[in-house]
Amino acid sequence: MAAAVAAGWLVGWLIGVAIKKVAREPYRSLLMPTYRACRLLTILVLVLIALYFTLQYTGLPNDWLPHGRNALRLFLVLALAWLVAKALRVTEAGTLLHLPLHSKDPSIRRTRNEVRLLRKLAGATVAVLAIGWALTTFDALRAFGISLLTSAAVLGVIVGLAARNTLGNVLAGLQVVVAHAMQEDDVVVVNNEWGRIEEVNLTHVVIRMWDERRLTLPTTYFTERPFQNLTRHDARVISEVTLQLDFTADLNELRSEAQRLLEANPLWERDNKWQLQMVDVTPQTVAVQLRAWAADSPGAWNLACEMREALTTYVRDRHPQWLPRTRGEYHP
Repeated sequence: MAAAVAAGWLVGWLIGVAIKKVAREPYRSLLMPTYRACRLLTILVLVLIALYFTLQYTGLPNDWLPHGRNALRLFLVLALAWLVAKALRVTEAGTLLHLPLHSKDPSIRRTRNEVRLLRKLAGATVAVLAIGWALTTFDALRAFGISLLTSAAVLGVIVGLAARNTLGNVLAGLQVVVAHAMQEDDVVVVNNEWGRIEEVNLTHVVIRMWDERRLTLPTTYFTERPFQNLTRHDARVISEVTLQLDFTADLNELRSEAQRLLEANPLWERDNKWQLQMVDVTPQTVAVQLRAWAADSPGAWNLACEMREALTTYVRDRHPQWLPRTRGEYHP
């Protein structure tokens, strides 16, 4: 047993030396942190494997030997599952470390979202396999454990539980990821309110609303109901301001003032065009709409508020005759 423990330590040390010698950039920056975080668990797994194969030479009584091997097999399964889960977490952290946390690039947000969900899916798969393998160490549960490890049984479990809400949300979460319907930091409109995607999990999505509330919805919501994703391909958002003015309003003069205000506002994306158009007519007023681009949804909201206030002030102070009026005719 002492020789088995020493052999496990030696093999673990040799694996570390091999990784240091063989690993090259850019994989070295990912392999080395993973090995350092999982080194002790790797040595424990190797020691358990060595003890498992040398237990029969330790002189234990024959009636104790099967129990000892079953106990070692159980600890080995748990340690191996723990090792894989930890390696997945460290790999995820190392991968996300090179991606900006808050990026306006949709591809970066999509990559972060996929890495996190794939790690969670792999962790769930490892947990199911570990449970099935651990059950095989008990005689009474061996048949059930073996059935969990067979593909046909796993498929049957998935089909049998597909109607359940939890697994339905998991499948919906996978559908959202594969279709790239949303990523973290995307701006969405749900129930006529806009917010930013804060978390995308296999079973639920957390949205940070514009007033800092948190809205948690099951992933099935986004596969069964329509919603707006304002930043799926581009983080820029159009800011809209609508004014109700009198028919005597001079739109060319109003356009000149809107251009001056936009050029003085840092929230406006100057690489994109802006428009001021008459979009509607009522019996008393005309509706004039200003459309301009902002870098993101908070910027678009603030730009709309500032432009609305500035244009309203300009009309009130410089051209009060442009304000909406009610006309009437008197016939004696």
